[in-house]
Amino acid sequence: MIKKEKVLITPYNERRRLHIYLPECTKKGERCGVIYMFDGHNLFHDKDATYGKSWGIRKYLDAHQLPVIVVGIECNHNGNLRLCEFSPYSFMDKTFGKVDATGKELTRWIVDELKPYIDKKYPTIPDRAHTAIGGSSMGGLMSLYIGATESETFSKAICVSPHHKHLMKPLMKDMAHAIEPETFFYISWGADEVNTKKALATLSESNLRIAGALRTRAEVSCHLYPDQDHSEASWEKETGIWMKESGIYKWKSMK
Repeated sequence: MIKKEKVLITPYNERRRLHIYLPECTKKGERCGVIYMFDGHNLFHDKDATYGKSWGIRKYLDAHQLPVIVVGIECNHNGNLRLCEFSPYSFMDKTFGKVDATGKELTRWIVDELKPYIDKKYPTIPDRAHTAIGGSSMGGLMSLYIGATESETFSKAICVSPHHKHLMKPLMKDMAHAIEPETFFYISWGADEVNTKKALATLSESNLRIAGALRTRAEVSCHLYPDQDHSEASWEKETGIWMKESGIYKWKSMK
């Protein structure tokens, strides 16, 4: 079941829609682990997705009957506010101009307000072992940042095609943050996300630098996918991979 509800994001004083996947087992009173994900409107249904194609995560979870709750946070669709909210660092964008980052404020809201709210209202397993963060593009950047700086809360970070162009210096600084044992990062990118071999080499080098910085303190799985671009259609193909490699596929429900 997909439930949609609005919650107040206090740093912005704005009500925003959550897209929440609840597995069938929750109807029987069973408790499940939770994945918090960005761009919630793009996760489950094509009709809700920005470009008419979702990740198809509901289809995957239903097919495998996984006891996993997914809490998708819809982005701000106005102007460049998605970039502002889904970035911990300010930067200049060719299309949208100056991006004044508020991602750190959003992170605090997720950890201090959203997670306690979800744990109180829904049948979750609230420990860090059963709590993950995930997203793509700017959501992938946020997942990297949160996975590194909030590992007391999240044991798994699913970072699909993370956008970190021009942001490597502050991001690498945060990658040095102390990380709790048994933390997992999934980092992926597609060869067709860029137009030249040089750009692909640069993108790959950046992702490998991030992975190298994390690998001394966490488990990291890196994937370069040929013939995949920067789109939900490509990211849908990865769902089964990161579900299994992260261990989410093996999560069990509890009474």
